[in-house]
Amino acid sequence: MGEPRGFMKYERRVSGYAPVPERLRHYNEFLTILPPEEVRTQGARCMDCGVPFCHTGCPLGNIIPDFNDLVFRNQWHEASQRLHATNNFPEFTGRVCPAPCEAACVLGINADPVAIKQIEMTIADRAFAEGWVLPQPPAERSGKRVAVVGSGPAGLAAAQQLNRAGHHVTVFERADRPGGLLMYGIPDFKLEKWRVWRRVEQLEAEGVEFRCSVNVGVDLPTQQLVEQYDALLLTGGATLGRDLPIPGRQLAGVHYAMEFLPQQNKRNAGDDIPAQISATGKDVIVIGGGDTGSDCDGTSNRQGARSLTQFELLPQPPDLGKYPRRGERPAATPWPAWPSILRTSSSHEEGCRREWGILTKEFLGDDAGRLRALRTVRIEWYQDPASGQQKFRELAGTEEEWPCQLALLAMGFVGPEKHGPIADLGLELDPRGNVKAGADFHTSRQGVFAAGDMRRGQSLVVWAIHEGREAARSIDLWLTGQTNLPSVSSGEFAVHA
Repeated sequence: MGEPRGFMKYERRVSGYAPVPERLRHYNEFLTILPPEEVRTQGARCMDCGVPFCHTGCPLGNIIPDFNDLVFRNQWHEASQRLHATNNFPEFTGRVCPAPCEAACVLGINADPVAIKQIEMTIADRAFAEGWVLPQPPAERSGKRVAVVGSGPAGLAAAQQLNRAGHHVTVFERADRPGGLLMYGIPDFKLEKWRVWRRVEQLEAEGVEFRCSVNVGVDLPTQQLVEQYDALLLTGGATLGRDLPIPGRQLAGVHYAMEFLPQQNKRNAGDDIPAQISATGKDVIVIGGGDTGSDCDGTSNRQGARSLTQFELLPQPPDLGKYPRRGERPAATPWPAWPSILRTSSSHEEGCRREWGILTKEFLGDDAGRLRALRTVRIEWYQDPASGQQKFRELAGTEEEWPCQLALLAMGFVGPEKHGPIADLGLELDPRGNVKAGADFHTSRQGVFAAGDMRRGQSLVVWAIHEGREAARSIDLWLTGQTNLPSVSSGEFAVHA
């Protein structure tokens, strides 16, 4: 523990944002980065708890008090080693992770939690700036070949771990660029894509092969991978968006969020996008109040939407600020759980009307078959006495019509696409429609593994990295009978620069 009274002396500080009018003119990152000395001060706020609950909040088991203390002591290289021991891509999670570790911070019981995410991002950025992040090809090869289908955070993490274990790893990606949702789901203003390319280039230098624009099960028979590789890992994500099958769904102007967001990322990368779905000059309504909806908000404002509204079916959660104290938290999500509170993203702050407890009943069109408006009704939630479940009922006399020429469906994802490898291999599914795989990530088919959102359902980037790392360990153990790869569950960690 660097400074015993640091948590009492210093206030929490994190990176700020550029002014809204300035950042809406571009798609680049708009953080105002804290100087290293201030980040060291933030490290001094860590109490080095006897039981560090931040570990339980982090799916990766990041050894947070250690790297906080090393930053305070100005030992940045050692902090980078400690951080990379558990996290392959801290520059990603330091930007897009909602930081459940901070929600579980013991200091957060009665004060603002330690700025863990800020410290993590600064360590990762400094590691690259100082040249500490170098390719680490294995000293020798096992002779085993592993195919990874999907190059999102789970696939990338698994590929790097398996390659470092000495296996020959080939990553197949149906998109034209690797990265999965890191490349085509998250907007550039939250994660600039050169950061993704930098990691892909590191993996290539370590010996990982990437084959993009290859749709396994369509362009390449799935059975061919089973025959040509010693193990197959599926990390294709949960890409089936939740639909809204109401009257007017077929109208021009109603789109899934993941039809809209990747197009702007592609344009930012220099691609020509004919007939791009655009918010320019339109009344835009985003249906769904989560992260994907927020990403639609930020993109719509940058495209020049005339008006922007976001609908959420659920009631508005309590507005308790960013860091509620233990006694203020909702009873259903006490400390150290992730609190159910009102969250306002940077995209919301840029200009967005938010409506809660509202149900879309119909998409209304004009004579040309184009969307012109939405018809809605207000709802109230109640607990069904028979089942104990939360249900809603419509409120009479609350119907409204909202002008709208672009409606974006951002209501979450219902699981992986079933055609392709899942159908080809006849894999069992769990009750939620995800690929059924046990604690060892093995599916119902021998030698076929699954990880990430494809296995656990829609989740966070940090959970995807965790799944990829743990699946790699299981595959290595299955292939060779032993493994030196680290595991969160076993408490074993390896130090990598």
